[in-house]
Amino acid sequence: MKILDEHVPAEQRAVLRGHFVWARQIGNGIGRPGMPDEEIIPLLQRLRRPTFFTFDMGFYERRLCSEDYCLVCIDARDDEAASFVRRLSRHPRFNERPKRMGAVIRLSPKGIRAWTSRSPEEEQAEWV
Repeated sequence: MKILDEHVPAEQRAVLRGHFVWARQIGNGIGRPGMPDEEIIPLLQRLRRPTFFTFDMGFYERRLCSEDYCLVCIDARDDEAASFVRRLSRHPRFNERPKRMGAVIRLSPKGIRAWTSRSPEEEQAEWV
């Protein structure tokens, strides 16, 4: 299950739907509007293996790695969210849910950085 932060613009969610990428959004079908950050992790832990996409770089922390979910921080403009969600979904390292679980990922135009529960070192990957 893909979940978008409530700050991801509605038009980006529509772009994803146009590409048959289904995602729910905080405050719109899951959670509630204005949910504080400290309530996001408990929400993710109650769901079945979600991948959460946000612009909030505060989530990019090694200590947040958990096999129960994947956190993806998008370090780009708001109008690029759909593009980065799709690019991650096609990347060989993260293209399947089991490959993403346990990871806290940072996406930027320069590439991908990730903390995983399986490695003490931050990993880096290039866009393909």
